[in-house]
Amino acid sequence: MSAAPIFRRVALIGFGLIGGSIARAVRAQGLASEIVTTARSEKTRARVSELNIVDRVLETNAEAVSDADLVILCIPVGACGAVAQEIAPHLKAGAIVSDVGSVKGAIVREMAPHLPGNVHFVPAHPVAGTEHSGPDSGFAELFINRWCILTPPDGADPVAVETLRAFWAGMGARVEIMTPDHHDLVLAITSHLPHLIAYTIVGTADELAQVTSSEVIKFSAGGFRDFTRIAASDPTMWRDVFLNNKEAVLEMLGTFNEDLSKLTRAIRRNDGEALFEHFTRTRAIRRGIVEIGQDSAAPDFGRPHPPLEKKGE
Repeated sequence: MSAAPIFRRVALIGFGLIGGSIARAVRAQGLASEIVTTARSEKTRARVSELNIVDRVLETNAEAVSDADLVILCIPVGACGAVAQEIAPHLKAGAIVSDVGSVKGAIVREMAPHLPGNVHFVPAHPVAGTEHSGPDSGFAELFINRWCILTPPDGADPVAVETLRAFWAGMGARVEIMTPDHHDLVLAITSHLPHLIAYTIVGTADELAQVTSSEVIKFSAGGFRDFTRIAASDPTMWRDVFLNNKEAVLEMLGTFNEDLSKLTRAIRRNDGEALFEHFTRTRAIRRGIVEIGQDSAAPDFGRPHPPLEKKGE
């Protein structure tokens, strides 16, 4: 017999890859009695209704959050402050309000001032994704064995934090708790800077006059293909990430430029020993990532994972 759901009603504001994956995972694992959602465009709302993976698709954010026990903003970071202000008068006392943005300091600064004191604000960042977007892109297994980082502000209710931790664990995620600022520094090097580099390399290839675009596509080796996958990520989301985490990104970019200068000098001076030492060190990091199960041959969708037992079984 299944255990009781963690939440009676979960409201998702926005329904792309992450929102759609949450909805599918929540339904699959019985984590909520009811899932409601809304999205900015009528076209997206209509498509979500066709997919039949939530209980109700509502037209406004206010309708969606009304009487919800958990509200998750699944929208670009830059839109979260305005939406928090919009939904604040309609939130149920005792509700948990969260998000899925990959920047947390800005989320706390932009959302917290608008939220009433009788709700619990617990920002979250599921470190999982693919280059795809839209309501059809989600899948229930996205979070299995991936990290979800919670960044509760000072004074957050520990019971609310633990409840949200259990919710994400129920979808298969491994949960870590950090301060918002530390999260932003860690993600600047592990996620934000790699995306910036990928966007740059793909853009550079596109601008090379002596290499046609057809050749770039035709002769793409594995490394460049990986960069194009990353560079295909949602441009609105990543614009907001860089604008809202610019201090940490610029700090990591400065360090990266220093290291790149060292490699440039090594190549110019035919310093094979320096190159070999650097490549050996970075290879060990890659092996460490694989050994702890944080990567596989497939980027996210289709990657192997142990079956997730349904809650209560």
